[in-house]
Amino acid sequence: MTTSASTAPSLSTDGNFLRFWSGQTLSQLGAQLGLLAFPVLAVSLLGATAFEVGALNAAATAAFLLVGLPAGAWVDRWLKRKVMIAADLVRMAAMAAIPLLWWLDVLMMWQLYLVAAVVGVATVFFDVSYQSIVPILVPGPAVAEANAKLETTAQISRIGGPALGGALLAVASAPLLFIGESLGYLASALFLARTRVGEVLVPMEGRAPLAAEIREGLSFVVRHPLISRIVLATAGFNTFSTILYTLTPVLVLRELGLGPAGLGVALSVGSVGGLLGALAAPWLGRRVGEGTLIPLAAVAGGAAMLGLPLTLLAGPGWPALALLVAAEFIASFATLVYNILQVTMRQRVCPPRLLGRMNASIRFVVFGVIPLAALSAGLLAGWLGLSGALWVAAAGGLLPALPLLFSPLLGMKKLPESVEPARA
Repeated sequence: MTTSASTAPSLSTDGNFLRFWSGQTLSQLGAQLGLLAFPVLAVSLLGATAFEVGALNAAATAAFLLVGLPAGAWVDRWLKRKVMIAADLVRMAAMAAIPLLWWLDVLMMWQLYLVAAVVGVATVFFDVSYQSIVPILVPGPAVAEANAKLETTAQISRIGGPALGGALLAVASAPLLFIGESLGYLASALFLARTRVGEVLVPMEGRAPLAAEIREGLSFVVRHPLISRIVLATAGFNTFSTILYTLTPVLVLRELGLGPAGLGVALSVGSVGGLLGALAAPWLGRRVGEGTLIPLAAVAGGAAMLGLPLTLLAGPGWPALALLVAAEFIASFATLVYNILQVTMRQRVCPPRLLGRMNASIRFVVFGVIPLAALSAGLLAGWLGLSGALWVAAAGGLLPALPLLFSPLLGMKKLPESVEPARA
């Protein structure tokens, strides 16, 4: 990147960033349609059990365990923009297969598992490249602004996507929503093709073997005093929140009887909190302290989980829906504040040569727990019943903030810029 921080244009007028931003906004909107369509299709049309819903979520995220670590080393060797375009095209084709199979009247659960797994592998490569390309795409001081803008529109998509999906489900079958997700991935690929990235392919000569590069990325994450705690807390939060949200479609569609529209409304209105969190994160960071805000947001996000099992006590209808929306609102607000600050910190302190491996190592852990938690959700529901599983997960969600509360982050006004120079 040749533009200096002092002469860099505002991101709001930077046409190159705006193209990247536009593509990701459309991709997120399409992804939200699929996020609603998958469980509705499985539960309502294919009669999936709680365990099968958990297995579906596990299939979608198992790739972070299977290819997460080598993906980071490969991404550090490849041009990240091209990786993202290829991943978008794979996801587009996989999602388009679902309405075709449905139209042919041959759609079955195992095909949903397969599509989810293929999309999951492509998403691993896309996400590792996505988080690694932002510090290359924009000047260093603008990284936090770029993350906030990207997360703001992602949250707008999370608001509009489920609501739009719920409305479409009232007049169309769930498989048709996958067409919208497929088009979103196509839009992302087209905008990425028009985005310029000042990235130079690293020569292969003199590079360490793949296994050694993977170890280097893992070592950086484990030894960093702040990142290691972030990873521990995020993995714990993802474990318990995955159990809750895997069971949420069963809770909303069967126990509370709110229907697909109710699920869409709860996700959309609750996501307004995420939008406000993304907008408020920079201001809150200045007022409260960037470091201090990370553990406080983790506490708030964990406490919000209690709202889901409480809906069973509120009874069906509007009381349950109102409580569900409130829980989603608070959890989304806290999660977005937490994510923007901790991702910005990671991008600032990591040497550029390690960005792909650092992000992949973190996602291997924090996303690797998701398929295990998704499977555990079905097992817990079968063992303790839906109510018992929800209460166990909600109580457990209060624990992950502890490593952050007892860390140097509490009381820290400004996040560090760098702790390790790039290797010569």
